[in-house]
Amino acid sequence: MAVKGACSGTGMLLVTANVGTLFDDTENLQKSWLREFYQSVHIHKPQFLALHCQEVGGKNYEASMAYVDKLVKELLSSDAMKEFNRARVYLDENYKSQENFTALGNFYFLHESLKNAYQFDFKAKKYRKVTGKEIYSDTLESTPMLEKEKFPQEFFPESKLSRKGFIRTRWCISDCAFDLVNIHLFHDASNLIAWETSPSVYSGIRQKALSYVLNSITDHRYEKIPYLVFGDFNFRLDLKSVVETLCTKTTMQAIRATDTNALDKLIFHESENDRKVVLQIEKKLFEYFNQEVFRDNNGTALLEFDKELSVFKDRLYELDISFPPSYPYSEDSGQGKQYMNTRCPAWCDRIVMSHSAKELLLKSECDEKIVTYDNIGPNICMGDHKPVFLSFRIAAGAGKRCPHNEKIFRETTL
Repeated sequence: MAVKGACSGTGMLLVTANVGTLFDDTENLQKSWLREFYQSVHIHKPQFLALHCQEVGGKNYEASMAYVDKLVKELLSSDAMKEFNRARVYLDENYKSQENFTALGNFYFLHESLKNAYQFDFKAKKYRKVTGKEIYSDTLESTPMLEKEKFPQEFFPESKLSRKGFIRTRWCISDCAFDLVNIHLFHDASNLIAWETSPSVYSGIRQKALSYVLNSITDHRYEKIPYLVFGDFNFRLDLKSVVETLCTKTTMQAIRATDTNALDKLIFHESENDRKVVLQIEKKLFEYFNQEVFRDNNGTALLEFDKELSVFKDRLYELDISFPPSYPYSEDSGQGKQYMNTRCPAWCDRIVMSHSAKELLLKSECDEKIVTYDNIGPNICMGDHKPVFLSFRIAAGAGKRCPHNEKIFRETTL
């Protein structure tokens, strides 16, 4: 695989993928998932590749960790990745420690053409040269090359077994330092609760958790540098507003539980046309009669209801979205573009960055498209989440430069 040489700078490919459902049907889903992932690597030809995974091992992680090891070995030994001669893999597999378990997995691959690549040791506060391929798992808390944290239980008290949290690593590539953060924020536990208020209570919980992460990675313990955060943010559309837009000419029927009088179901009927059912909402049901609205023009007409990142506009930047909602896709291996009727489709999987990191994205006069923000496998079943990627180039010496103490670099090779 030849690396792009027509344009200057270091080729970067960042990918986020919630891989939970890959372990429910490993034979079919993993094969197509890997094929599409390798195809993206082949197309964009990065020199530095970062893959952030969430829900590693899936829902039945105790039984699935053997499949995780198999996936890791495939990624490290595949012919498609043979020119990446250095790798770092960090897997949070220690499910027996529920107070720390996040099920996050960070994969970093460095192409043989990439010189002078270093990773930060948070304990020693030094950059160490990256050599060879290494895998770290189980107790990542003792690994000095990253910071990992599970969100406090009080952030999302209704889910005692929540695996949400973040992992941070710091890199120096082409004399440019930056942080990469894998993140998994809290989901919507009930469509009905999400519908009741605007913004929803779940949106507020995610805002609190994301603020927690940003404050942690920009505190005074280490030098502040550009950062990119990519993972499953679980951002949802403002459901109240979406329903009002989709159901403008309908009447609503609310069905309550006979024993508790709690709201059990919402049914929206057309006022005419034999009172055709347009939308049904239950705790884990969102069944709209016309899914094409989420696919037409990549669903971008609904981006006005994607509001959760706007709270962070002074701290975070995101490129324009031009791909369909990344969740929840059908897990049927023959249905690559179909959404499940469980949740309102939304752009859950994102790649965002600090405003200083925005300056790292090389602005080139080359004819080819330098920066691409898109999804992987748009027509192929990739599980319930489509992976999302950002491809760009970093200009040599851009952003915050790494320390120039060559003696430290030589003495702390990894």
